[in-house]
Amino acid sequence: MDANSRKEKRKVKKDARAQKLKKTWYGRIFYFIWYDDSAISWIVNIALAFIFIKFIFYPLLGLVFATPIPVVAVVSCSMEHDYTNCGKVDNPVALCGVTGSGAARFDEFWDKCGDFYTNKGLSKQEFEEFPMHSGFNKGEIILLRGIDFNDIKIGDIIVFNADKNYPIIHRVIEKNDNTLQTKGDNNQFQIENPTLNEKTITEEQILGKAIARVPLLGYVKIWATELVYMFR
Repeated sequence: MDANSRKEKRKVKKDARAQKLKKTWYGRIFYFIWYDDSAISWIVNIALAFIFIKFIFYPLLGLVFATPIPVVAVVSCSMEHDYTNCGKVDNPVALCGVTGSGAARFDEFWDKCGDFYTNKGLSKQEFEEFPMHSGFNKGEIILLRGIDFNDIKIGDIIVFNADKNYPIIHRVIEKNDNTLQTKGDNNQFQIENPTLNEKTITEEQILGKAIARVPLLGYVKIWATELVYMFR
């Protein structure tokens, strides 16, 4: 049987299924969602996919990983290990406050950023053993799991709430009895301002620990958010 014959046979079977489905009201709904190629059907499919992800898949994922936010999109460049202005023309292209250009291997990252960690008692060798020691980029998706405060270690990457519209994802650089200190790998210093003080992160602020990353997928959320702001 040639390709055209097989294609025609599949079409006949599809048409037969369609006619069978249209005999009942629930069959017509299923046909509209699954088989119909109209613009309205596509819109309904997108809406259903959104509802499924937000209200079913996402909460189930949160239960599995014991955190209210099982995945986050990286929306800043504070954990990048390259020279970056994060796409903003008014920002200098820098790595830990040192201007430069292009990608930076770990040795160059440490040359520009290492003094801060050395002053905290952390060596280059210790940093290389940290999870995601080469950082990650804006636009990535980070998978989280819930973690007890006592199980958090220096070098872990955590996600925590601050007085902002989005959670922060930075590396733990110091741990005290009741608080943590964090820092973005690309930042020259820890952030201390009215909306975020990285020197006093409390247990109540912590949402989870980063355990895996997916490149680029986070740009879907970033672009969608930027599109919404364009029409506000």
